Amino acid sequence: MKVLIVILALVILIGGAWLLYTQLSEELAPNQLAVQDSVDTSPAETPDNEMEDAPQQQSEDTETQKILAPDFTVYDLEGNAVQLSDFIGKPVVLNFWASWCGPCQSEMPDFNEAYAELGEDVHFLMINMTDGSRETVDTASAFIEEQGYLFPVYYDTDFDAAITYGVYSLPSTLFIDAEGYGIAQAVGAIDRETLQRGIDLILP
Repeated sequence: MKVLIVILALVILIGGAWLLYTQLSEELAPNQLAVQDSVDTSPAETPDNEMEDAPQQQSEDTETQKILAPDFTVYDLEGNAVQLSDFIGKPVVLNFWASWCGPCQSEMPDFNEAYAELGEDVHFLMINMTDGSRETVDTASAFIEEQGYLFPVYYDTDFDAAITYGVYSLPSTLFIDAEGYGIAQAVGAIDRETLQRGIDLILP
């Protein structure tokens, strides 16, 4: 009898663990792209005698209010200051990463491939979270060289970019159009297909 109780308890425990894993996997599903929603700028109230015309009026007055991506300063490998605003005129893929970050490492080959294909039309700004202890310019640049990645890397040694964008999770990717407006964002590792979807949103 005791053996049956133990077996039953193990089955319940394993089943519960599997359900928990499934739920967490769904909540933390990768490749989610958050696209900026449109903002309803129609009047708050509509007179009763205009109710029939309201849907058409709302459609005409609803616009997508774009949000300008805030500027920041980071540094290249030689220590030269670089600003996001320097790249306005072409779409920008802005990625925050660190060499110790496993999910960052997993998506980097796709970013490198996309840069090789689209680097003429899209700026890729790979922003390293350089805290000076866990990650330094030396460790980050050595990682990039070892992996043979060709995309441009910049170092956020003053935390200006991270603070400006409130980056709390790595990797994080933003898609900015040629006029400097933020269009979409992804938190967590993304695959090549999702990266391409984001790029398609910012290409003219």
